This record gives sequence, structure tokens and C-alpha cells, in this order.
Amino acid sequence: MPAWLRRPVAIPGRAGEVSQLLDELKLNTVCRSARCPNRGECFASGTATFLVLGDVCTRDCRFCAVEARVPAPPDPDEPARVAEAAARMALSHVVITQVTRDDLPDGGASHVAAVISALREAVPAAAIEVLTSDFGGDRAAVATVLAARPDVFNHNMETVARLYPTVRPQAHYARSLAVLRQAAEEQPPLPVKSGLMLGLGETPDEVRAVMRDLRAAGVALLTLGQYLRPTKRHLPVQAFVEPAVFETLAEDGREMGFEAVASAPFVRSSYHARELREAAGGAAEQQPPAADTAFADTAAADTASADS
Repeated sequence: MPAWLRRPVAIPGRAGEVSQLLDELKLNTVCRSARCPNRGECFASGTATFLVLGDVCTRDCRFCAVEARVPAPPDPDEPARVAEAAARMALSHVVITQVTRDDLPDGGASHVAAVISALREAVPAAAIEVLTSDFGGDRAAVATVLAARPDVFNHNMETVARLYPTVRPQAHYARSLAVLRQAAEEQPPLPVKSGLMLGLGETPDEVRAVMRDLRAAGVALLTLGQYLRPTKRHLPVQAFVEPAVFETLAEDGREMGFEAVASAPFVRSSYHARELREAAGGAAEQQPPAADTAFADTAAADTASADS
């Protein structure tokens, strides 16, 4: 591992408290299921990214640590438990992710909408961000989630078009773009977000091509982070992208018109999600996180150089 990818093993804070609450309420998180390198930091700060519809995926993407096999039926009590956790954790920005559920008629869209509704009742002041699957391209399923009025809609492109057959063999580049375009056309409008992993063999020009496609589709928020191989059965890392490259791509993104860009090795979709949303909203008092997150946004671009 290069020096910029080394992190403290343990971070003091609320990690034990958060883990105990998640275990008590029998909730999954993408932090654990996807083996996120930021889990210690986020748990210690009293946050977590909820993973709904189980911890088993119906697809077997070559980059993802979430297990792929036949999943259990959706748990009808899960929305209430997620809402209880958010309330007890006093979250001001709640991020909900989902496993892909190609086995369900609507891909789990109605369940995600139920989670949003439960959160609205339990933590009415909190912003709600959802990171969804592509729902197999079902526009009605996407519309179901949008009708629940999340505050941010996210669907990750993950990689460049050329690498989709290798990295995401059960997904389609154009289909993912269509999901994002549909969300961006929602009225009244809401922030639409997407992200990519770098280090899978893509070129900087290919990354910029995806960024241009995302802007054309109406995406406003962008995350770029380093791919890290979760196990030996997953795709190997082709390159450890240097922080300077991430910073250059962040600047490129701002010039393309993204309202906020998070671009650094440890950036993940839900990492500092509240800060990214606030940056896009032009919050006057918004301060950039610590330098190792390399967070960059249009509001702070002239005063700070710093990008789940």
C-alpha cells in the first residue's frame, strides 16, 4: 500500500456504541458488508450508512464485497428499525443504501420508499439520501423512490463504459445513465449524485468522459475514490491513483459544472455525504473536512485546496 492509503487501526469515539445499537436493532450497514475502509472513522463519529433489503445481493459484481446468493424476503419491520436507529443516533443526514434485488417485482423500490417514509416520521428534520440500484431499468420503480421525496438521489456508475463487462457484468452503462437522467428530470428538482471507483484499469480521459456523460444527464454531485480489493476473489487493483490525480479530476469536475465534487483515495459514496450536500447548496458557513479527505466544492474552491 502506498503511504497515502494507510489509516489508523483504531479511532477513539462512539464506535462501540454504534456497533451495539446496530446489533441490537439487527440492522445491516454498507460499512460492514462492503468492508469500507472508513468504517472506524464513521462509527467513531456516531454515524453509519444503512443497508436495507438484507445483506445479500442478486448480482455478483467483481468489485463488491457484499455476498451474492438467493436473498431472504424483505423484512417488513426494517423501515421502523432504521428510523429508530436514526432517531437514537440523532442523525441530521441519513444515508440509505440497498442491495440489488432483481428477484423482486419492483427491485425493492417500495421498500426503500417505506424506509424514507418511516424516517420522515421519526427524524423530520433530517435530510435523507438514498443510494439505489438501477432497478433493472424499470422507470416505474425509480418513480416510486422519487415519489417518496428523498433529499438526495444517488446511483453509482462505478466505472467507465469499457470496463462494465468486466466490473459490472449484470449492469449496463446506458441503463445507469438513464436512471440518473430520470431522477434529474424530477419536479420539483432534487440533487442527483453519482460516483466512480478509480484504479480498475481506466484512463483519466475515460473518467472525464463518464463525468461529461453524468453532467449531460443532470448529475450535480460527484464522488471519486480509490478501488480497494476486498478479497482475493475480487478484481485486482490495477493502479493506486495518486492524490494529485484525484485533485486534478476534482478541478475538472468543477469546470464541467458539478455543484460539488469529493475526489480523494478514501472517498466513498456516503463518506461526508452531509458536507457534500451542503456544499452543493452553497452553505455559507460550510467548512471543508480535514485535509486527508481531500474534499473540494464550488463554494470553497477559491479558498481551500483539499474531494460512503
